[in-house]
Amino acid sequence: MHTTLSLVLLLLAAAVLATTLFRALKLPALLGYVLVGILLGPSVLGLAGQTGETQHLAEFGVVFLMFSIGLEFSLGKLKLMRATVFGLGGLQVAVSMLLVLLICLAAGLEFGVGLALGGVFAMSSTAIVIKLLAERNELDSAHGRQIIGVLLFQDLAVVPLLILIPALGGQGDLGEAMAWAGIKAVLALSIILFLGQKLLRPWFQLVAARNSAELFMLNVLLITLGLAYITELAGLSLALGAFVAGMLISETEFRYQVESDIRPFRDILMGLFFVTIGMSLDLGYLADGWLLTLGILMLLILGKLLVIVPLARLFTDQWATAVRSGLGLAQAGEFGLVLLALSQQHDLVPSYLLQASLTAMILSMLIAPFMVQHGEAWARKLVSAAWTEQAVGVHEIAVKSFGVSHHVILCGYGRSGQNLARVLEAEGVPFIALDHDPRRVKEATHAGDNVVFGDSTRPEILLAAGIHRARALVISFAHTPTALEVMAAAQRLRPDAPIIVRTLDQTDMDRLREAGAMEVVPEVLEGALMLGSQTLLMAGVPLGTVLKRVRSMREAHYSTMRGYFRGLSDADETTGSQEKLASYHLTEKHSFVGKSLRELGLPETGVFVVAVRRRGIKGIDPAPDTVLQPGDIMILRGTPEGLSAAEFKLGIA
Repeated sequence: MHTTLSLVLLLLAAAVLATTLFRALKLPALLGYVLVGILLGPSVLGLAGQTGETQHLAEFGVVFLMFSIGLEFSLGKLKLMRATVFGLGGLQVAVSMLLVLLICLAAGLEFGVGLALGGVFAMSSTAIVIKLLAERNELDSAHGRQIIGVLLFQDLAVVPLLILIPALGGQGDLGEAMAWAGIKAVLALSIILFLGQKLLRPWFQLVAARNSAELFMLNVLLITLGLAYITELAGLSLALGAFVAGMLISETEFRYQVESDIRPFRDILMGLFFVTIGMSLDLGYLADGWLLTLGILMLLILGKLLVIVPLARLFTDQWATAVRSGLGLAQAGEFGLVLLALSQQHDLVPSYLLQASLTAMILSMLIAPFMVQHGEAWARKLVSAAWTEQAVGVHEIAVKSFGVSHHVILCGYGRSGQNLARVLEAEGVPFIALDHDPRRVKEATHAGDNVVFGDSTRPEILLAAGIHRARALVISFAHTPTALEVMAAAQRLRPDAPIIVRTLDQTDMDRLREAGAMEVVPEVLEGALMLGSQTLLMAGVPLGTVLKRVRSMREAHYSTMRGYFRGLSDADETTGSQEKLASYHLTEKHSFVGKSLRELGLPETGVFVVAVRRRGIKGIDPAPDTVLQPGDIMILRGTPEGLSAAEFKLGIA
């Protein structure tokens, strides 16, 4: 017999192991929680089951999730995305619920069952999809904004559904039950919102003035659970009260502090909620009712695709975007599981159908990461019009880059990209910027910037941008997976392309350099250098000493930029005498291939071999006995005169 403590310890231990494994596999931890529940549940090991204790923990998880959604509820955010949220999101929920209702009625089920299942299947997984989009740097993409808008409306639609489902499961007249539930909801919410607006802000200010983190956290828990308890007394749900609490706090200046404090509780308890969902999965039923489960799974995924893709196409001019939005939303969601559990509590859905629906929903969530990850490739295959759209984009880029040479290709036109563009403009260096955000491209183009819409991970886009004629390719966004894709595409077209990559810190530097980056610029290092220089100056260290220190640290890090940094006390150098870089792609035609670097005698001309890149791996400061091979890319550093002499000596002038 399990005690409460032993059960919780078992769940926590299994959750830690599953989360560690799924993080290593770069899959959402949520799926790990579900699998833990399946493994520990009655269907497999039988070590744990759905007890009152686990159910209470699961309910608290839903409470804190709804509280977090309430914190995100912002009238300003809704106004900015109102067309997508209320247009596309509203249509998706309404059409999905109507379609499920019609299917249920055709199958001989009651109206209430069809309406409840319609709300259940209309939901998609906010936790899974948002995490995947963030990891792929697609939150601000065209399909990313559509997906976020739909998910936001779904989160809002949960609130009336939390009221509707208990009313559907009540005895007596349905219309009377729904009307009475609506009246109670309006009265309870009106009182909470009216008093909350007047009392919450001054109360939080009073608590915050005590300057106690412990007191502040206790107050947040009191408000959240207190309002949840009040709504439950009114015959509504705990989750609805938590949502209202979050919404009230979101209008105060304490929103971000509260969100930070509550996140650990939300994530842990939500994990336990998904563990209990896994426990409720009956694998024995799956063996017997696999046909019904498979049918529901296919209807869920294909039905959502058939609903969302045409609707999304109404809000975009690209079929590829609509398909990727559909693929990103074609799964069940955590709120769907909440609504299904609520339907079970009110005996609204037959047990055989409930178990098949639960199994199909969990399977769809397990499939979701693969649908999002392969969405772009599938969109290209499924939508023939996408090729036309791509061809139009490639043509536009080719027109922009026509006749331009010795330019810089700037991948990404965010804040860093725009600042770099200003520097290039000031020095008269031609460039063409690529960005996949249509709104940003439109605004920048209207301002006269040389930026075009294009996905820089696609080889045809880089080819149209003139990579064979470019001086350098700069990846200005700090997202390593996408940067690796861009470098792979660039090197397939031009192996000797000089590539500079921005990154947040030094974690991925070796990985990026091995992939072919000539230089990696970590923001943390540059920020530390500036912070250190200002600190040394304030500490009384002479300016010349500070500049020499910063220069030496940069030279130690940026091997290809040695000799570039000059202090204010140094004599100003002309462009002709300043050292620069040059890269050469070696073939069998070069007479010095097969010789060692020592045999080349380049130091005699004042030129040094900075690096030799071989099969995607760059060796910095190679040893003198390194023997050059066909296919190598040799990077030299020297003055223009020295490089010219080296080229003449090697016969590559």
